[in-house]
Amino acid sequence: PSSSEIDCIMAFIRLLSVSYVLQCSAWLISSGAPIGATVDGRIHRHASATLMSEAATTKPQDQSSTPMISWDSHVYVDSAPETLIREDDLVGANFEMRSRFEKNCRRAQDAICKAVSELDGAAFREDVWKRKGGGGGISRVLCDGNVFEKAGCSLSVVYGSMPQEALQSATTRGADRAKGYAPGERVPFFACGLSSVMHPRNPMAPTMHFNYRYFETDGGVWWFGGGSDLTPAYLFEEDVKHFHQTYKDVCDKHDSRFYERFKKWADEYFTIKHRGETRGLGGIFFDDLNDRSPDEIFSFSKECLDSVVPSYLPLVEKHKDDAFTQKQKEWQQMRRGRYVEFNLVYDRGTVFGLKTGGRIESILMSLPETARWEYSHAPEPGSPEAEIMDAFKNSREWC
Repeated sequence: PSSSEIDCIMAFIRLLSVSYVLQCSAWLISSGAPIGATVDGRIHRHASATLMSEAATTKPQDQSSTPMISWDSHVYVDSAPETLIREDDLVGANFEMRSRFEKNCRRAQDAICKAVSELDGAAFREDVWKRKGGGGGISRVLCDGNVFEKAGCSLSVVYGSMPQEALQSATTRGADRAKGYAPGERVPFFACGLSSVMHPRNPMAPTMHFNYRYFETDGGVWWFGGGSDLTPAYLFEEDVKHFHQTYKDVCDKHDSRFYERFKKWADEYFTIKHRGETRGLGGIFFDDLNDRSPDEIFSFSKECLDSVVPSYLPLVEKHKDDAFTQKQKEWQQMRRGRYVEFNLVYDRGTVFGLKTGGRIESILMSLPETARWEYSHAPEPGSPEAEIMDAFKNSREWC
């Protein structure tokens, strides 16, 4: 078989594997404790409640002082502590940058959720959890809203050790990040990130995703990653141009080469290889960014986060009340099916979370509540669906 056929076969195998994991996870979740009551728009759980059990927790503890994390190693708390960062013994740890990055993520989470809630008229629910070895997270999810079927924005701070294959899944140049470690040896790491996905009800309003993160591994190796991307079901060129231009303006302030480089990276990264099409119409994507000072990259990442609201919410405001047919809704659901395929087969964040024992509800927060698969479906030639499908298959320049 050709290399492309092998890629498709491997993608299908990975999809089956992840599906099996999720089926097991669903069974374990259904047998767990009740999730608790909702008060003032927030979910409150008893501190001893756990999401699920996972057989991997019986594996021997790593001999280093770095804790092994697993899917059931978090404990829910009633309110977020002032910080989820702890003093760390990793060689070369940049405590100041860790703290600055977490504070910025929490500030952005507050601002973005406030703006989305004001547009929708519904409140986010919040889960806060901590881990014994340090770190934790704050997840906020709005479900069954007036404008959004599902909107999530999740902060995570993670301390642990990961298999080298998980490190490779999380980066472009994963082998560089495990330098000095023997094959099979786990790599101690720190990670902090804010990620979000917004799925509107109206098929004329686009879905949006962003993720901005900061990593360190033992020995003082560090890098930034992230990006924002747009996934419409129907093509409104002025909307896509607005989204891209917003991020091009940010990129140009920091490096005139950034937009061209990161736009191309997004087009390539968000490709669904077994379909021969992209998940959406891109934006920017970058990873392993450490070619200049941490302060410079932090400033760029901060401005990207600050651009989420102005780049995206005006598009939802514009289309949230547009008329649509049942067929158009079904097309939106089929495109969400593609969203699910990409996230479960190719997305680095999903793969990283599953391999490092992350909180399942946070890992899968990005998935839509509903999706659709039709057998051998093809858009009618000349239709709006065929128009945007051409954009999914043939990358375009938007600004």
